[in-house]
Amino acid sequence: MRQVTPLTDGWILHHPEGTGQALPASVPGCVHTDLLAAGLIPDPFLGRDETEVAWVGRRTWTYERDLPAGGSAHERTDLVFDGLDTVAEILLDGRPLGRVRNMHRSYRFDVTGLSGRLTVRFASAYDEAEAVRAAVGDRPGAYPEPYQYVRKMACSFGWDWGPTLVTAGIWRPVRLEHWSTARIARVRPLVTVADGAGVVELAVDVERTEGGAPLDVEASVGGVRARARFEGTAGTVRLRVPDVRLWWPRGYGEQPLYDVELTLFDGEGAVDSWRRRTGFRTVELDTSPDAHGTGFTLVVNGERLFARGVNWIPDDAFPSRITRDRYRRRLEQAAAAGVDLVRVWGGGIYESEDFYDACDELGLLVWQDFPFACAAYPEEQPLRGEVEAEARENVVRLMPHPSLVLWNGNNENQWGFRDWGWEPALAGDSWGEGYYLGLLPRVVAESDPTRPYTAGSPWSGSWLRHPNDPAHGTHHSWEVWNRRDYADYRLDVPRFVAEFGWQAPPAYATLRRALPGEELAADSPGVLHHQKAADGNGKLERGLARHFAVPEGDFDRWHYLTQLNQVRAVAAGIEHWRSHWPVCAGSVVWQLNDCWPVTSWSAIDGDGREKPLYHELRRLYADRLLTVRTDGDGDASAGRGGGRRLVVAAVNQAAEEWRTVLRLRRTAVDGRVLAEAEPRCAADARTVALVEVPAELVPVGPEEFLVADAQDPAGGEPLRALHFPAADRDIPYPRPEFEVALAPEGVTVTARTLVRDLLLQADRLDPEASADRGPVTLLPGERVTIGVRGWQTPDPKAARAALYCVEPAG
Repeated sequence: MRQVTPLTDGWILHHPEGTGQALPASVPGCVHTDLLAAGLIPDPFLGRDETEVAWVGRRTWTYERDLPAGGSAHERTDLVFDGLDTVAEILLDGRPLGRVRNMHRSYRFDVTGLSGRLTVRFASAYDEAEAVRAAVGDRPGAYPEPYQYVRKMACSFGWDWGPTLVTAGIWRPVRLEHWSTARIARVRPLVTVADGAGVVELAVDVERTEGGAPLDVEASVGGVRARARFEGTAGTVRLRVPDVRLWWPRGYGEQPLYDVELTLFDGEGAVDSWRRRTGFRTVELDTSPDAHGTGFTLVVNGERLFARGVNWIPDDAFPSRITRDRYRRRLEQAAAAGVDLVRVWGGGIYESEDFYDACDELGLLVWQDFPFACAAYPEEQPLRGEVEAEARENVVRLMPHPSLVLWNGNNENQWGFRDWGWEPALAGDSWGEGYYLGLLPRVVAESDPTRPYTAGSPWSGSWLRHPNDPAHGTHHSWEVWNRRDYADYRLDVPRFVAEFGWQAPPAYATLRRALPGEELAADSPGVLHHQKAADGNGKLERGLARHFAVPEGDFDRWHYLTQLNQVRAVAAGIEHWRSHWPVCAGSVVWQLNDCWPVTSWSAIDGDGREKPLYHELRRLYADRLLTVRTDGDGDASAGRGGGRRLVVAAVNQAAEEWRTVLRLRRTAVDGRVLAEAEPRCAADARTVALVEVPAELVPVGPEEFLVADAQDPAGGEPLRALHFPAADRDIPYPRPEFEVALAPEGVTVTARTLVRDLLLQADRLDPEASADRGPVTLLPGERVTIGVRGWQTPDPKAARAALYCVEPAG
């Protein structure tokens, strides 16, 4: 059988342009993390030290260790790198083994009978990118760094939420593989369901030490075995598993997984094996035209889904630091928030098996971008060959995972070509269209025909329409945030919102750790350095001013209100779009996570702390959601009897019908109930029910608002929707009054007045503390208990100081 020798230990790092000092190197790892461990560079995540380490990405770096002899027990020894970042020459005792230029691929070198000093010499990714640019010509991009000229994680070069930390190193495992006669070189598993049975077709490629006798392959899955004979280097074995249990996304069913085992035999016994887990399910993408345009609806096992999604970026600027446990923790956070789809964004990487394993187990659907983002990508060599090789490898690598349901060609590049001035600047030069509409769909069709492919996001499906047309295909909603207020989310109903979001700073404790010793202010040097979006703080302030009086010189209020505004913005979008199911079939929030401590669109900050948005997602993505919307023409706030209708939408994504009584109250901000009614509401499974608000209950002017309550048949707290017809800055709120008391494992707050969007910032109590809920609005006399974990010294005065709520303007 094949024998594996990991090459993890014994590596050293040095760079000939420096002192020549040899440092211990961690493999997997990168130059930055080795220099950090040696104390030779400051932590680039702290203060403004990112700028102090910019030189690292512009140097040549060398890793070395001894390569042991393979011995005589096997005919062949291969040196295998699962990932090299990015441009490197591999030498053994000074003799070249090969050159590589792609972070997204693995590499294999025959070192049979060889031993000696193994050297991996990394060139600067900047030097490679500039050389390719000189050869193929300049191309436009959203950022000035040359990321489109090298097959490397694009956001290494910085993004509007990420630092510029251009890495180099052996970022994934490396090993020696010893084998004889033959080895399994590739297995391409086609997993389908037909007539209630699971079908697994394994296309197997083998590599031989030399031509010889026939080989046998035996496969097993779900108690079924099958055997096939190979005369050459390729063959197929097929299995049919009767009465298979289907894999479902979370919220729709269970996630049974089956072990698939494959063994390769020669005449004397087993010589190699391959094992993976898979699940049985069908997936389709319905892009049929209809009366509203062109749909974009995922269909799993025949069930049409509203995708409750988040966008995923690399969870660390140094991806080699992301452990299996960290992937699991972050994805468990996503699942606990009601998420059922994670989009792996195209400026990052094809993630490790640990990521997809966790998604398989948690029932999280994966939308996988090919790694192209926000730039015109040359299609000439040497890039074209690298793109095809990485696509073919990663499509096959990820095929066993039932969570993977969609391949996407790129992020925003058709949109950029049409709207961002690229087309005239290119003057006919290649820009990636041949990848997205030619090469990549061909690779997916040939290798993985069980999954749908879409050419880009956003993409309307045809150049006959604007790429970001909300009525057709996927839509990115960035006019809101960049230029318009979040209320404008309600002006249209896109078919599938693949990106939208609103910024907010990270948790207070995260800022305190990242900016040691700095007096925090919205415009303090460190806070501005950890804000990478163009005019990001200006957009935060303008977005805030539309709803609140912007606090001057009060960082704590600014911090609370900007986090609250993020909650309000995302809620406005998701509530609106979910209430318009099935016309709109998904919302994918930008973004779930961060790769360092930064002001961004994330729900979980760079230290892993959950922002208020995270807790709001738990409400917004629950199976049942109550919201209030306006339908028709005119201005609903102009008065009762106007041209628009106020409607309560009961969104039911559960498998059971939802029959409830709505309690509707027109309420004054001083707590008086001005009118009320209790209409019945019935929403069938996977549908939305609409109940018009009687005219006498429609709030008029800034002193009134509507409260809609309903019971969730799944139990727990009642569902609530609030409708305020005026901006907070115009509402004559009473001065909030409430009582605070300690409760077992938490804090109880009792309202004496209307208390709007009460938030406990638990990390102000203790950096390790966290709360179990986000903002909550209390009517007079109502009470809430906020659970707190990790608070070592509970104190009611400290709890009150960490509580924030909306206060009257002025």
